[in-house]
Amino acid sequence: GGVGDAAAEVQLSRLRWAVLLLFSSYSLCNAFQWIQYGSINNVFVRFYGVSSFAIDWLSMSYMLIYIPLLFPVAWLLDKRGLRLIALAGSALNAVGAWVKLGSLKPHLFPVTVLGQVICGLAQVFILGMPSRIASVWFGSQEVSTACSIAVFGNQLGIAAGFLVPPVLIPNVEDVEKLAYHISIMFFMTAGVASALFILVIIVFKEKPPNPPSRAQALIQSRPAAEYSYVQSILRLLRNANFLLLMVTYGLNVGCFYALSTLLNRMVILHYPGQEVNAGRIGLTIILSGMTGALISGIWLDKTKTYKQTTLVVYIMSLVGMIVYTFTLSLGHLWVVFVTAGLLGFFMTGYLPLGFEFAAELTYPESEGTSSGLLNVSAQIFGIALTISQGQIIDRFGTMEGNLLLCSVLFLGTILTAFIKADLRRQQANLENEQT
Repeated sequence: GGVGDAAAEVQLSRLRWAVLLLFSSYSLCNAFQWIQYGSINNVFVRFYGVSSFAIDWLSMSYMLIYIPLLFPVAWLLDKRGLRLIALAGSALNAVGAWVKLGSLKPHLFPVTVLGQVICGLAQVFILGMPSRIASVWFGSQEVSTACSIAVFGNQLGIAAGFLVPPVLIPNVEDVEKLAYHISIMFFMTAGVASALFILVIIVFKEKPPNPPSRAQALIQSRPAAEYSYVQSILRLLRNANFLLLMVTYGLNVGCFYALSTLLNRMVILHYPGQEVNAGRIGLTIILSGMTGALISGIWLDKTKTYKQTTLVVYIMSLVGMIVYTFTLSLGHLWVVFVTAGLLGFFMTGYLPLGFEFAAELTYPESEGTSSGLLNVSAQIFGIALTISQGQIIDRFGTMEGNLLLCSVLFLGTILTAFIKADLRRQQANLENEQT
């Protein structure tokens, strides 16, 4: 009776789009702060008087912080729910942005590191949320699209991080002028982050009054005593299909992290003085990827072909990476824009696919836990590939560095082919409709 009653009360809330938009917005702000240093790496190297590798670590700190903190935060998400995690993520994001304002002198590099570490903490409360928000707030026919839009915010933030810093901070010799331009960017970011935190306090709710889908109604009708967080993780780590997806997701997204962090260095090596265009190339990668993510989200909602879509997108990511590798050094900037757009369409478009495929393979386990494990894999591979590719570029050149990413994506494509399409969430929805 209890399950039947819960299933009968399935209803969509009008607030769901406001919650989704707000999450996407503070996720955008956090992602902007991740790449704002890397997109003008050479400018910050000169301003703070540190090495390129030190500026790379400002991006990699996000990845490093995520790994040990995933499980405590995922446990909090399961025990205390969405609202607490949203408040913590948006608050830390704002605090980190204000701390950076204390680093506007060349000798204050440690302060900017502290601000970035706090923003990295905020990211732990953000990255695992898209599939959870989609499941808790959205119906079965729009859940993949909602997840894509939630991931969108993060991608749009990276796009802004590529586009805005080169425009706001010109590569001038005068250190005082440089500090002034950097302060404008830091002030704008802190203002936006603070406004979003206030909106989260006012608008963001734990869950809608009624479950949006039968699968969610079943989860909500389950007694809390039945759920064990440790057992959930152990079940996930015994799920062979999920483990394969975890590795392949890590390889693909790790390549994306390395490419994003090192893009400025690669472009400047072949096209000196083109900082603004390096940022625009990064923007092109993200915007085309957002288009790919939206199309794949809508496609999944229509067809439910998770395995086939994931494999095709993975293969095309590999093709895009190969084409980009062999055209970067041709001397034609417009060619780089085209090939980077092709690469971004599939590589960035893969992000929500991985989350949704994981939610299907692991139902009824918490989406926050499965997403978190995917992200840990991505951070580990991201750090390893960023350091490896950076060292290869310094010693041998950009082509050799990009060939490393091509070989990694080739391995990921092969492993993806072995994942079985065990769509448990779809099965639960079908069985309840029949009942």
